[in-house]
Amino acid sequence: MSVLEPFGARLRRSMDERGPLCVGIDPHASLLAEWGLNDDVAGLERFSRTVVEALSERVAVFKPQSAFFERFGSRGVAVLEKTVEEARAAGALVVMDAKRGDIGSTMAAYAEAFLRKDSPLFSDALTVSPYLGYGSLSPAIELARESGAGLFVLALTSNPEGGEVQHAVRADGQDVGATMLAHLAAENAGEEPLGSFGAVVGATLGDLSSYDLEINGPLLAPGVGAQGATPADLPGVFGAALSNVVPNVSRAVLRHGPDTSALRESADRFAEEIRVTLTAV
Repeated sequence: MSVLEPFGARLRRSMDERGPLCVGIDPHASLLAEWGLNDDVAGLERFSRTVVEALSERVAVFKPQSAFFERFGSRGVAVLEKTVEEARAAGALVVMDAKRGDIGSTMAAYAEAFLRKDSPLFSDALTVSPYLGYGSLSPAIELARESGAGLFVLALTSNPEGGEVQHAVRADGQDVGATMLAHLAAENAGEEPLGSFGAVVGATLGDLSSYDLEINGPLLAPGVGAQGATPADLPGVFGAALSNVVPNVSRAVLRHGPDTSALRESADRFAEEIRVTLTAV
């Protein structure tokens, strides 16, 4: 079995060549209805294939949300497998948004589902939750290193409820979110051109200068578009770590389907706004 180049290196190259835009693949029921599709497996398949065919050669990353496929059972998971396969075959990277988090053998099994090279759901990276303790992620970290994959660890998320955990202060005076960032910086130490272990940091959070976001790894930034953040907000949120930000846009692009040209135009518009923002700093 061939060994993949580390995710961080592949992501850096893709971002440099295509720009850093990440487009979600979130086929929730209301969006399927907006597209004129039924809320069933056929609608799910049509939606996912259209997004991949429209954008796979122009965006750096796709982020399918696993839950919207799992809700249809095994047939939905089969569509997810095909979506991942087709997106990666077209040259895009795939971050599976499954937010898995558990302990021991259960965490190892989740890792095998998404990070083992011969798994039908193998993805370039996986979102994970560290709130059973960062050490609980060890099976996923080890398998990601072995497979050339990466992780995005929930650190400072855009949902308001996240603060009650992520801003909780430890006995050493450091809050939980900062602790997760410090762990990731240690994972990525010495990696070039970019480490493979990233953080999820919401683009809607405003000034984060009190946090050290320079973890030598990617920062997946949900919240651009429908949640209210704009590309112009990114420098104020991410500061010196801006070049490693992967802005995620979902509904603001997806609502333009099923018209392929409209999807492309929307994605290109966001990509250009992000490029202008990055070059202006």
